[in-house]
Amino acid sequence: MDILAIESSCDETAAAIIRDGREMISSVVATQIEEHRLYGGVVPEIASRRHCESICGVVNEALEKAGISASDIDAIAVSFAPGLVGALLVGVNFAKGLAFSLNKPLIPVHHIRGHIAANYLAHNGFEPPYMCLVVSGSHSHIVNVKSYTEFETLGRTIDDAAGEAFDKAARAMGFPYPGGIFIDNASKTGDSSKYKLPKPHTPNPYDFSFSGLKTAVINLIHNTEQRGEEVDVNSLAACFQKTVCEMLTEKFIAAALENNCKKIALAGGVAANSGLRGELSAAAEKHGMEFFVPPLSLCGDNAAMIGCQGYYEFKAGNIAGTDLNAYATMSLDEVNF
Repeated sequence: MDILAIESSCDETAAAIIRDGREMISSVVATQIEEHRLYGGVVPEIASRRHCESICGVVNEALEKAGISASDIDAIAVSFAPGLVGALLVGVNFAKGLAFSLNKPLIPVHHIRGHIAANYLAHNGFEPPYMCLVVSGSHSHIVNVKSYTEFETLGRTIDDAAGEAFDKAARAMGFPYPGGIFIDNASKTGDSSKYKLPKPHTPNPYDFSFSGLKTAVINLIHNTEQRGEEVDVNSLAACFQKTVCEMLTEKFIAAALENNCKKIALAGGVAANSGLRGELSAAAEKHGMEFFVPPLSLCGDNAAMIGCQGYYEFKAGNIAGTDLNAYATMSLDEVNF
């Protein structure tokens, strides 16, 4: 079964051809990072306009690289929630029009489910049940993956997501957008014990809170500069990254242990962070757990992960009609198709 997948939830316009849920025939991503970097973050209106300009070319390129025509595909999968609603609408409406014109099934895919599914493309034989930590610019979730289409969220961010905190802290340190990669690189030459940063408390032990940590970094920089002292940016980056990674790892591993889970996975844009990959790998080895993480190419937003999850949604009978809408927010546990 060949699925044409479309992803446009934020600032990447992406298309891919996925065969039988596990084989990536082609994958194309058109990024807008350089343009949004001028503004220090994603501008929703600009993102929507660029999706409109790029989507036809991206889909055509994915089909050409796969060596098939649009009429040869068996279904169309599209990310419909959550995300920037204007950006999502571009992909959803394009997918609806194409599915209608070709008389092909339309498969709606929850964006976070897609991130989780990226591990299926990377690891043959990997399957539920397992525990997954999903960490991206807008999401920080601890998810009990019971089956390919059944999920239970055990913890989530109650304010800023980890990726968002990375970007805001990076801006305060003087790094460009997106800040995660710059903090990751700077941390490699910094002293991770030089500055003491807080680990905010949450009522639910598996929830996350990064807003206070981000604010602590901003205050530390301001206070240091007001004293006429110089901030050791690389060490501050190392301290910030270490604190975030420890918070994520401690809560995630605790959730896995409480649920007697011996198989864990990492997904989302922040899964590309070397510190987090290292922390989780070491923790998994310590507790005798199998650890799965996608390659860097499948950590950020892409359509391949949407096509992979779309295959399992199709098998479960989750098909949408031409009334499919886009949603800025939607719980992972209660997906409404």
